[in-house]
Amino acid sequence: AAELRPSAPPPGAVPPRVSSPALNGGGGVVVLSGDSEDEVELVPLSERVRRRMPPGAAGRSPAGGGDAAEGGGRLAAGCGGRAPPMTAALPGARPPPGPARAVGSGRPSLPPAAPLSEPAARPERPLRGGENPAAAPPPKKPKYSQEERGAICQAAWRRRKDREARKRQKEEERDRKKALAKVLKAQRPGECQKYISVVLDPVLLQAEGGAQVHAALQAANYSCVVESQAVPCSITWRRKSVLSQAEDGNEWTEEPNLLVLLGLEEFLSMVRGYKQEAQGCAQPKETLQSFVSHVMEKMPGKILALTVVEVEKYFRCLRAQSKKGLQRSAVTRSQAEHRGDQRKKQVKDPGLEITRLDVEDALVDLQLRTHVQVTFFESWEELGEFATMFTKAVAETPFKREQQNTGFSFYLENKWCRGVKVDHDGKGLFEVWKRQIQQFNRVSAEMAEAIVSAYPSPWLLVQAYSRCSSEQEREGMLADITVCRGAGVTATQRRVGPELSRRIYLHMTSHDPDLYLDVTG
Repeated sequence: AAELRPSAPPPGAVPPRVSSPALNGGGGVVVLSGDSEDEVELVPLSERVRRRMPPGAAGRSPAGGGDAAEGGGRLAAGCGGRAPPMTAALPGARPPPGPARAVGSGRPSLPPAAPLSEPAARPERPLRGGENPAAAPPPKKPKYSQEERGAICQAAWRRRKDREARKRQKEEERDRKKALAKVLKAQRPGECQKYISVVLDPVLLQAEGGAQVHAALQAANYSCVVESQAVPCSITWRRKSVLSQAEDGNEWTEEPNLLVLLGLEEFLSMVRGYKQEAQGCAQPKETLQSFVSHVMEKMPGKILALTVVEVEKYFRCLRAQSKKGLQRSAVTRSQAEHRGDQRKKQVKDPGLEITRLDVEDALVDLQLRTHVQVTFFESWEELGEFATMFTKAVAETPFKREQQNTGFSFYLENKWCRGVKVDHDGKGLFEVWKRQIQQFNRVSAEMAEAIVSAYPSPWLLVQAYSRCSSEQEREGMLADITVCRGAGVTATQRRVGPELSRRIYLHMTSHDPDLYLDVTG
């Protein structure tokens, strides 16, 4: 470094700052001195940057380093001999925003030189956030053998198959639930009529009131089909499958019910045949029982029901004819007695007339032997209404059967066999005590009500037993309690009795778990 010693300035003057040519070159250190013995060492920016750099990075300085040093010398010279305060360039430091101006200069100063370092000297890939530049590159993936690759492929294939199987199972379960919901909806009242079709035999429509039956079914919005049946003058039913309807199919299921209409003359002939058979007539004739057997052979597995129209009209006509016959015979007898003519009386065959008692005997025999019931109607309009109600019952049969399909063979419907809810404040314990007394054999609700009214809790009853002096008195303590049954003029009274009193006493005081209380039961 060159050392310059200028002449001493006059007193009071500011010593000038001298710029060395070496400063402009960026390679030397300038030492300024005045009248005092202290010397100030001015180090250029490029030299300070070079000193902060690692030893091996000095030769790789960018070309702009000299310009920065030159700019630094100019700044020092333009400041009137005073160097502006400069901040050391640290790695990662950012320049201040906006163009910086030197103090005492009208032109903008050059930006500070960027710090030189080893990572900035060589161009590399941009660093990601949080990545350590000194970290080692990621290790390469290991190479798998052919057997390992095959095992990996097989595992991936199995996982894919499992996913497909689970997906297919979920779809099947969803479809099954959807179909079940549709079937249950189709079984509900109001919806099931849409899936029922009534099949009418042509002989029924040719009867006197067959058209009225058909009209009644159509008025109830039931689908009717006219087809020849195995049994003449009969009605059957078909149910369309819900799933087949969704798929626009024609799958129908035959219902087991069968309704057969018997003509009045045909029915009376069968009753007459049963009457003759009961009287021991050798000539066999068709009866109701033989007719039912013939129908069941043609259509096995069917639930048969028989109907007859205008039976009561026949009995009314028979009653009117009998009255007219009695009147006519009385007139004829009086005329014969008046003329004195003794003619032989005409005797009618009693087997030709069918009375109401004969019909009832034939129906009882039919129900006992074949479990088939016959329903009578006064008019064809009533038969049409019955056919409509019968069709509705057939349509709602699956829904009612599903309701009755429970885990128990009985229903806890009645009030006396349901449980009693007891609140936290003890409300309901009186009813529990009453139910406990009612569980005894041959104890009605009135008896239990009378006993618990006299002793509202088991503890009061036990205390009453303890106050008795003898065993016999304890056993008969409840015998005289009055039990009221009925209300108003039909009300009756009776006593609890000694037998029930003894059973309740043994139940409340005995310590034998195998004691049989109801000795007479």
